[in-house]
Parts: sequence; structure tokens; C-alpha cells
Amino acid sequence: QVQLVESGGGLVQAGGSLRLSCAASGRTFGPYAMGWFRQAPGKEREFVAAMRGGSTRYADFVKGRFTISRDNAKNTVYLQMNNLKPEDTAVYYCAAARTWTMEYFRRDEYDYWGQGTQVTVSS
Repeated sequence: QVQLVESGGGLVQAGGSLRLSCAASGRTFGPYAMGWFRQAPGKEREFVAAMRGGSTRYADFVKGRFTISRDNAKNTVYLQMNNLKPEDTAVYYCAAARTWTMEYFRRDEYDYWGQGTQVTVSS
């Protein structure tokens, strides 16, 4: 089992920045692929970013604005979000996957999920 706890969400004005953190516990963190998803009210949960080792993947709508990174020594993955837009408002979820496949953007590829952290971007 892997437990994931997100933090760092909040209210920010458009154009601002936030850094989300996801602390993992329970198992060795390094081998897992890690992802960030988000869910806005009335919408499905969607892929934002993922990484394993040195490989990173991003949804088109965050390329150039968001950066995923990890610190294996701290068992933590981060999502740096810059130039935030009102449409980025959502609950952001951290997820961990035992395997890294070409389907990294699919929710069902991930085995463990955090509870989410709210990000609200005002215009």
C-alpha cells in the first residue's frame, strides 16, 4: 500500500503560481510512476502530468506552464504551476502507478490516489 497526501492548494489570482506537493508513505517511492490529475465541478477527472525517472509527460493545456518533479529522498512529488488561469480551477489529485506504460494519461493506470487539494484561480 502507498498513502498519498497532497498539499499546497489555495486561492490565487490569474497569472499567479502555486506549488503542489504530494507526500508518499508506505512503500519505497522510487519505482512508482507518479501523476497529477484534476477534476473541476461537473467534469471528469483529467490527466495533467506524469513522470517516472527522467521521463515526463504533460497534457497539452499545461505545457509550458506546469512542471512535475520529484524528490525520491523525501518521497515527494511536486507540481509547479505558473501563469495560472481561471480554467485551472479544480481539485488536484496525486496518483501512483506500479507500472509506466503508454497509457500514462488514463486514470485506471494508477493504483493509488490521494484525497486531493483544491486550487482556485480568480480572474
